[in-house]
Amino acid sequence: MLSAVRAASRAASAAAQQHRRSFRCSVLGAAGGIGQPLSLLMKLNPRVTSLTCYDVAPFVPGVGVDLSHINTGSSCIGYGKDDLKKALDGCDVVVIPAGVPRKPGMTRDDLFNINAGIVKTLVEGCADACPNACILIISNPVNSTVPIASEVLKKKGVYNPKKLFGVTTLDVVRARTFVANARNRDPALVTVPVVGGHAGTTIVPLLSQAQPHTTFTDEERDALTHRIMFGGDEVVKAKDGAGSATLSMAYAGAEFADKVMAGLSGEACITECTFVESSITEAKFFSSPVTLGKEGVETIHDVVANDHEKKLIADMMPDLLAQAEKGFKFVKEN
Repeated sequence: MLSAVRAASRAASAAAQQHRRSFRCSVLGAAGGIGQPLSLLMKLNPRVTSLTCYDVAPFVPGVGVDLSHINTGSSCIGYGKDDLKKALDGCDVVVIPAGVPRKPGMTRDDLFNINAGIVKTLVEGCADACPNACILIISNPVNSTVPIASEVLKKKGVYNPKKLFGVTTLDVVRARTFVANARNRDPALVTVPVVGGHAGTTIVPLLSQAQPHTTFTDEERDALTHRIMFGGDEVVKAKDGAGSATLSMAYAGAEFADKVMAGLSGEACITECTFVESSITEAKFFSSPVTLGKEGVETIHDVVANDHEKKLIADMMPDLLAQAEKGFKFVKEN
C-alpha cells in the first residue's frame, strides 16, 4: 500500500514538473568567483531547462562541460568571448556577475572604472540577442551599473523597466542572518526588508519591520545596521586579498533568479527587495520590496520605516543619486 502511495506521489510530482514553465537562462561572467558557484546553483534549479555560461576566460567551455555532467533536467553549454550572441540567443533570464572583484583598499568607484565597460558590452549583447529577457545585474557598483544598463537598452530601443533588476538580495540575506543570530532564531524564518542601494551607507536595513517583530537597543540597532551596510568589507578583509563575497553572492543571486522565474511562471505573492526604476523616492533607481509577476515587476511597494530609518534614507540619498548619475553619464560619453 505504501509503495503504491509513493509511486503515485512521484508520478504527481513528475506531472507537476512537466507543467511548470521552464526557462532558458544565461550566466555572464560564469568563470569567476561568483559565476562558477552561481552557475552550479542555476544548473540545480528545476525551473531551468537550458543554461548557458559565458565568459572571456578561455576555460569557460570546460565549466559548461563540467556542469553538463550533473544529473539534473537542464542542458549546459559554456561559450567563450566570441560567442556572446550564441550564449544569449532566446534567453528568458540573464544573470550578470561579470567584472573584477573588490580587493582590500578598493572602493566601488575603483570598480566602476573597470566594470562599467564590461556591463555596457554585455547588456548590448542582451539587447541584440534576447531583448525580452529579464536582466539581473550583480556586477558592482550596482548603484551605477543598473543605470548604465537602462541607458544602453534605451539606446537600443528595447528598454523595459519591468525587466531590469539590480540584485540586492545579499543585503537581505545578511540582514536575515545577522538578526536571527542576534536573537537565536532560525534565519530561514526571519525576514528583514533592506532598501536604498547596494553600497555602504546606501544600504538601509529596516530593522523596525523585521519579522518576527524584534526590538533592539539603540546600540544593538546601530551595530547591526553598520554590519549589514558593510558586510562586504567584512568578507574582503577576512579573505585577505583573495577576493570578495563570492559564495554568499552566488547564493543570493540564485535565490533572486529563482524568485524572478517564479513570478514569470505566474506564482502569486512573490515579493523581494530589488533595485529597480522607481518613483517612490526622488531616486530614479531604488531598492524596495517589489512584487514579481508574469511580466517582471508587478508592484513596487512604498517603504515603511520608522523615523531613524527615514533619516538614514534621507542622509544617503545624495550619494545614491550621484552614483546613478555617474552611470548615466558614462553611457552618454561612451
